[in-house]
Amino acid sequence: MIDISFITVNFNGLKDTLELIESLANTVKSISYEVIVVDNASQNQEALSTLFNMPKVKFIPSTENLGFAGGNNLGIQAASGKYLFFINNDTFIKEDHFDEFIKAYGPKTGLLCPKLCFSVAPHNVQYAGFTDLSSITLRNQAIGYGAPDLGQYDKPAKTFFAHGASMMVSKEHLEKVGVMCEDYFLYYEEMDWSIRFRNAGYSIEYNPVQTIYHKESQSTGQSSPLKIYYLTRNRLKYASKFQKGIFKLMSLCYLIFVVGARDYSKYTAERRPDLRGAMLQGIRHFLTGKFGKQT
Repeated sequence: MIDISFITVNFNGLKDTLELIESLANTVKSISYEVIVVDNASQNQEALSTLFNMPKVKFIPSTENLGFAGGNNLGIQAASGKYLFFINNDTFIKEDHFDEFIKAYGPKTGLLCPKLCFSVAPHNVQYAGFTDLSSITLRNQAIGYGAPDLGQYDKPAKTFFAHGASMMVSKEHLEKVGVMCEDYFLYYEEMDWSIRFRNAGYSIEYNPVQTIYHKESQSTGQSSPLKIYYLTRNRLKYASKFQKGIFKLMSLCYLIFVVGARDYSKYTAERRPDLRGAMLQGIRHFLTGKFGKQT
């Protein structure tokens, strides 16, 4: 059995995916590994199979866009590593400490996450763990987000949630907890998975011995109807699934009537009927039980 199966999902992101594979091939020497590229029905998929015909790479084509969880779950089926390392295709590495990273995975570890830094200099921190969600508003923070990487986050620690851009699990522990929930399609999958691992008695851990560089912009960027729809619907689904008793009712009321009213007014003032409509559709689909991919 090889040490790590790196699983990444490609959707019309050929350049980034190839750069990730190149960084792994040029850098990782301390362990045995394979790279599994799941293609979520990209354009010209047949041509991609030739491009990804390279050593240590398995190309898994999907005939439909399965989303984040579905794509990664398809990759799990093809993985032969003792550990499965889920990594966004818009990331890369510059140093190899994966042997030490594996050693940090203990018998009660569920998901183990490396340090995430932004790819653009000065490579500020993106993730050094997450705080817990507040009981009603479901707000939390990424520890270290935007801070210069001066070594202040170089101590391993337990954390509340994994970061979906880069996280590792042993195949043994995965088999006990199960694969990612595919209801979300985009956003909240790793939070759902983190809770399930914690409920099964495993910990979510951050270990900065390995750093991953993420091309995601440090700026918030512009919202899109797609993003607003899935964030709205999936936040409600998460609250409904994991909040208990009066806190569930209070969270759902807050998200629908307080946050919903606030965003409705905001998008109206900004003359963004597309975002307003996406938000309302997200609420509607939650209430009617429409999950998975929606267009």
